[in-house]
Amino acid sequence: MSCSRRALLWAGGAMAGMSLGPWPGLARSVAAAQSEDSAARSVSLLNLHTSERLRIEYFRDGTYVPEALAAIATVLRDFRTGERHAIDPHLMDYLVEVARAAAIGAAFSVISAYRSPITNERLRAQSSEVAQHSLHMQGRAIDVRVPGIDCADLAAHARALKRGGVGYYRASDFVHLDTGAYRTWKG
Repeated sequence: MSCSRRALLWAGGAMAGMSLGPWPGLARSVAAAQSEDSAARSVSLLNLHTSERLRIEYFRDGTYVPEALAAIATVLRDFRTGERHAIDPHLMDYLVEVARAAAIGAAFSVISAYRSPITNERLRAQSSEVAQHSLHMQGRAIDVRVPGIDCADLAAHARALKRGGVGYYRASDFVHLDTGAYRTWKG
């Protein structure tokens, strides 16, 4: 089974109202994943604002599973507005890699994932730490913690991967991860 544009568009249609279209480089990444690691990948997510839980295999037989990506987008929707948006599947890969590096299960408590532009602007008005062009608005960022793991340690494992953004917020006790360029900061 391969991840085709048609399959991604079908998944997008199933997520009514979400931003559609394949992620840049997804086909290339899927081909690389098939040749390097076609093992199934699963993630567990607990949305701390809605109490929704999801444990799902999102990558199987060398391809991302459209139905799983739709379920992930539902759990990671903007809890303030209810708006959904496709979540970059590479973000789930990043979570799995951080968990593997930390030698823990890929089970994350989610503080924030997708944010609508309206929500992002409201949060920016309240805090200078919210980026105007946040990757949260593109479904490419997530703020997480793992019960029983110090967020400083989680952030250190993510930084060691040198992949995407890693923000460590000690006072709020969470780690921001995104699929943008590699960079680190403390909030």
